[in-house]
Formats: sequence, C-alpha cells, structure tokens
Amino acid sequence: MSTYVTTTTIIKDWTDYNDHMNMAFYVLIFDKAWEVILEKFKMGEHSAKTTKKSTMVVETHTTYNNEVKQGDEVDIFLTHFDHDKKRLHFKMEMYEKSKKTLSATIEMLSLYIDLNLRKVAEFEEEKTKIMDEFINQNKSNFKSDNLNFSSKLKK
Repeated sequence: MSTYVTTTTIIKDWTDYNDHMNMAFYVLIFDKAWEVILEKFKMGEHSAKTTKKSTMVVETHTTYNNEVKQGDEVDIFLTHFDHDKKRLHFKMEMYEKSKKTLSATIEMLSLYIDLNLRKVAEFEEEKTKIMDEFINQNKSNFKSDNLNFSSKLKK
C-alpha cells in the first residue's frame, strides 16, 4: 500500500543514447513529487521564500528497477514518511503506469534548515502537527520494510 502523489510523462530531453530515461531524471521526478508533499507540510518553495525555512536532502538511496522510455507515464507514490524534531525521512516508488511495474525507488533523509543562518532548525509546532496528522491519516498505507535511514531519526 502507498499514498499517490503525482503522475509525470517522460519527455525526450530526459532520455539518453540507450533510448530510456537517464538515471539523473529519475531523481528529478522524485524531487518534483516530493515538492508536492512539502507544500502540504508548509515547507516547500513558498516557505523558503517567505519564512526562510526549508529542507535540504542530506542522504539518498535510489534503486532503478525497470526502464522507462519517452512517452511513458509514471505514477509516484509515497510509501513511507516519518520525522523527528529536525529530520524528514521518506521513501517513494515510481511505477510505469500502463504496465503497473515498479520502475524505481528513492529513500531520502532531509534536514529542516533556517536559511537565514544556513543551519539546522527544529520544526515549528504548526508544521509538526501537520506532519503528524498526515502520518495518522496515511500510516496504514506506509511500509517500513527495506528502509536504510530509520535509525537516523532521533525520537
């Protein structure tokens, strides 16, 4: 089980000489999907520009399971999310839409950053509440198997 985030169509500029999507663009698609979630948590682009608080990825683990090609549509699902006072830990999966095959996964660990100081900060109470409500609404959809970064949260 998982939580649907978005659908993306693979464009020609993302493909390489092997006639499939280049590895860098898998990460780009996951990053754009993560922005959808960050906006829900009030930590995305708007927050960075108005409150000078944002997130920065510090570690990733990506798998490339099946190739996708130009014109393919991929669905992105959030399969795990958790946090502590300063960190976000999440995993997403990419599925080729027509065949429903797993194309890639990404697991990330991010830090919450005060952009004025360029230092790690603690989440405000409002944002913690939003994230906790999101977890409570979606936890039955999350999987906690095959995670690399769970031990890095300080709970």
